Amino acid sequence: MDKQKTESTVFDSSNMFDSLYKWRKHLLIIAGSALVLSFIFTLPFFITPKYKSTVIMFPTSTNSISKALLSDNPGSQQDILEFGEEEQAEQLLQILNSNEIRSRIIKKYDLINHYGISPSSNYVMTKLYNEYESNITYKRTEFMAVEIEVMDKDPQIAANIANDIAALLDSTKNKMKKERALKGFRIVENEYKVTQERMKHMEDSLVILRKKGILDYETQTEMITEQMAYAIAHNNASGAQALQSKLDTIAKYGGLYVSLRDALEYEKKQFSVLQGKYQDAKVDAEQDLPAKFIVDSAYKAEKKSYPVRWLIMLISTFSTILLGWIIIISIENFHFKKNKNSKN
Repeated sequence: MDKQKTESTVFDSSNMFDSLYKWRKHLLIIAGSALVLSFIFTLPFFITPKYKSTVIMFPTSTNSISKALLSDNPGSQQDILEFGEEEQAEQLLQILNSNEIRSRIIKKYDLINHYGISPSSNYVMTKLYNEYESNITYKRTEFMAVEIEVMDKDPQIAANIANDIAALLDSTKNKMKKERALKGFRIVENEYKVTQERMKHMEDSLVILRKKGILDYETQTEMITEQMAYAIAHNNASGAQALQSKLDTIAKYGGLYVSLRDALEYEKKQFSVLQGKYQDAKVDAEQDLPAKFIVDSAYKAEKKSYPVRWLIMLISTFSTILLGWIIIISIENFHFKKNKNSKN
């Protein structure tokens, strides 16, 4: 029993290499055939070659133009030349994967026809999106940059698509920001105009009161009171009566004058703050800054990137040799056991 086990073990180990040498010619023929076939089936007739173009860019760290360029508060200022970090890179990736960019690229380059998808076939959009995602990919690099990679059968179209996607990134992000910035600007603008109208109304009211002789309530009251006391002391009845008339006017309109004057002073202080916010909101709503720093733009590739023929041929040939060897060993092992059982 032990002897049989030893014989079986010997066959399963060292005899495998003996069989490899024994069937070397057959394996070489198999390898040659696999090499030739893999060479043939990787020709452009069978596999359409594709060319790769890439754009590499860094995100910016600036979100608000007004805070970056116009703010007087050093703590709130942002450096418009500073590269963004992981959070900003992830935001760019989300925008790049948006339907907005995908739809505009599909429409501009008529990718349904370019990818050879029949408009009358089933699941047209599913096929189109799958083809789009297999040819156009985005990823974050180890240095927090974002890479746009486009594969296409036309090298110029591959470069154009990559550069257009990078350009659309700015317009898409700025569009999203502008929608919110415009709403914010309308709120501030409305309050700005309302405050202006309120101040104008107060100033017009003060002009009317000044025409009635109310120029400075406190100073006038003090001066007229002193003059009236002087007139009474010198028995100037007519002068005292005229001064009393002025005091009556001041008493009638003085309270309103003081209220309007103090309210206008408060409104002017508030308006000064509001004016700064108005200017900031206007800049954010009307002006744009790029959302990225372009490191490398895409260019027309001179050599195809797919398929990698030497790699396909190498893997195919090696796999075929390995499979052929396994089959030969299995057959010989089967015959070996069969012969051994017949002897027993």
